[in-house]
Amino acid sequence: MATVSAENSHAISHWLPFEWLVAFRFLREGRVQTAFIVGGVAIGVGVIVFMSALLSGLQANFVKRVLTGQAHIQLLPPKEVVRPLYQDQNDGVHAHILQAPLQRLKSIDQWQSVAIQIRALPEVAVVSPAVSGSALALRGEANRAITVLGVEPDLYFRIVPIPEKMAHGQARLTVGDMLIGIELASDLGVGVGDKLRITAANGNSNTLVISGIFDLGNKGANTRTTLVALRSAQSLLGLVGGVSVLDVTVRDVYSAETVARHITALTGVEADSWIKTNEQFFTAVSAQTTANTAIRIFVGLSVAFGIASVLVVSVVQKSREIGILRAMGITRGQILRVFLLQGGLLGFGGALAGALLGFGGLLFWQYVERNADGSAMFAMRFEPSLFGMALLLATVTGLLASFAPALRAARLDPVMAIRG
Repeated sequence: MATVSAENSHAISHWLPFEWLVAFRFLREGRVQTAFIVGGVAIGVGVIVFMSALLSGLQANFVKRVLTGQAHIQLLPPKEVVRPLYQDQNDGVHAHILQAPLQRLKSIDQWQSVAIQIRALPEVAVVSPAVSGSALALRGEANRAITVLGVEPDLYFRIVPIPEKMAHGQARLTVGDMLIGIELASDLGVGVGDKLRITAANGNSNTLVISGIFDLGNKGANTRTTLVALRSAQSLLGLVGGVSVLDVTVRDVYSAETVARHITALTGVEADSWIKTNEQFFTAVSAQTTANTAIRIFVGLSVAFGIASVLVVSVVQKSREIGILRAMGITRGQILRVFLLQGGLLGFGGALAGALLGFGGLLFWQYVERNADGSAMFAMRFEPSLFGMALLLATVTGLLASFAPALRAARLDPVMAIRG
């Protein structure tokens, strides 16, 4: 066995460069220190991988829940301006009173051309015209105030995946069909195939057949929201040929506010992004990202100082060996590379173990933390790039941390080192 081991070591020495052989030997001789620092790096990298993947999955789940029932950007017609009313005073002075106008349902001017302009933007994925207004749903003696949303199914269902949220029936929207929320169906005591009479504030009414019942996961939305075909809503709400909103989705949800400002500058139509309408939520998401970055920085610093401290001790312990190597003709550059290699190997070895540790922690967390029905709390995002980045950053951190000790080792005077 000893002969085989010696032969293997001899064979390895033929293809490994000198600096690698010395670096491996120094690490092997200080195996206790090596094990501790590799363990420390592994824990640090494991924390980074675990926290990054967890927060990434959590943020993606939050954003998905927020955007599952709304567009990324909405274009709305301009609001009615305030009209001053003048009033005569006793002394002949005319005073004016600002009276808030009634906000009437109206269409976006030249919405077809506006939609064509927006669709031409490379950042935009879908543009869906819609008409939205209030109405009353009647079923016998029961009635409920509802919001009628007229859409083009082929476009709108690409923004809000209604077919995936159907509890009963089909997501079919012809001129005579309508889709209602599960809470509204319960309140009115109706089901698929039943008829509802919808009466708008302008006096128009229409009787529609319930083709499907959906569940948006929000009680308020399930109580008020109803979907009808665009033409049905235009006729019912007195907006024939017009639309009151253009729903837009973008390819990068976090660029929605920038795209919305660009759309407003391009078309002159007011555009509100989900970031603006959910400002507090977006602030919380940004705070999470900042906290995650801070965690990475401080863990990275602790890893760097740990590697540097071990290598500083190693330089002191190996001073005599370094002096002998220098006396044998080994250059300062080779000594420098020996200690840089040690730092890089410590970082890479610890990062490899840490990536496996973080991956195992994610699997264990996903197995333990469950919803009440036994399903996963949210989809975990296992991105290979995260593990690759962790390996790269830890290795680079190890190299940078080892530079000062390596420079100190390379500058040792061989005579003084051997005497010391």
